[in-house]
Amino acid sequence: MNTLINMNPWRFLDDLLDADSRVFKSIRARAAGRFPPVNVMMDDNAVLLDVELPGKSAADVELTLEPQAVVIADKPAEKPAEKPAEKDECQCTWRRRIELPFRVCADKANAKFVNGILRIELPKADEAQKHRIAIGE
Repeated sequence: MNTLINMNPWRFLDDLLDADSRVFKSIRARAAGRFPPVNVMMDDNAVLLDVELPGKSAADVELTLEPQAVVIADKPAEKPAEKPAEKDECQCTWRRRIELPFRVCADKANAKFVNGILRIELPKADEAQKHRIAIGE
């Protein structure tokens, strides 16, 4: 017995595109805020950040130090002056902000690029370092 199935090919295509869209949204959501990968190491005197940026150079990266945060972003590509950028519009393709649990000394900060890894050394500010206090009797 032949049964005629009422199938709408457009609905099938819509369902396929919907599923595809969910997959890409999921991938974007997982990647948001996690690129580039950063290893954070701390001791009593400083924090050391290793940022993995394969294929990049120091000229490709912009590093900004805030009192208790580090912002790493790619440098925006030079665009023609035809369309002025909006004030709040981000011109970079990726940006990562890493909060620090203490204030750092910006004058003593050090950053260098070696084999695709950006190493940032941020000494703690004097007021953030541990101090031993003698206990009197």
